[in-house]
Amino acid sequence: MAVPPDEALFLSMLLKLMNAKNTMEIGVYTGYSLLKTALAIPDDGKILAIDINREMYEVGLPVIEKARVAHKIDFREGPALTILEQQLTEEKYRGLFDFVFVDADKTNYLHYHKRVMELVRVGGVIAYDNSLYSGLVAAPPDEPLFCGDTGSRDVIVELNKVLAADPQIEVCQLSIADGLTLCRRLY
Repeated sequence: MAVPPDEALFLSMLLKLMNAKNTMEIGVYTGYSLLKTALAIPDDGKILAIDINREMYEVGLPVIEKARVAHKIDFREGPALTILEQQLTEEKYRGLFDFVFVDADKTNYLHYHKRVMELVRVGGVIAYDNSLYSGLVAAPPDEPLFCGDTGSRDVIVELNKVLAADPQIEVCQLSIADGLTLCRRLY
């Protein structure tokens, strides 16, 4: 699912207010939020963009190139967990990122959180997309879901519980689009 315009505009403003320079995006899809991030950070800013499917990224690449921000993007194709583990082996990446946007496979959100917490700087922000899951996070567990997708909803419910109880972060959940949870790393 693509990031809605109101969410992208909000994140763009947030990046500017934070003076974010080093960012990461886990789950690029066709690159709309990637474009908005590239436009929001300074010319010498960098985005580590991770997606399992380079073909989808290349759909939006002509627009990114036309906006003259492709030089800010370091695209890595492959499973995000593998790439995050590689980042963690190099000390230079620990605490490097000002902002991380997570919008990949929902079943791995908790696994991403554990790793990203080591990569984002103290005071930095992690944003989780789809954290209200079409409002289904508040539905009774036995309520039928669209397409029978209980797995992702259950993972998002668990993520929200873990984030709310994590003393290392300050959490703000917004009802923008399908839900956006912001986590500011405290220590």
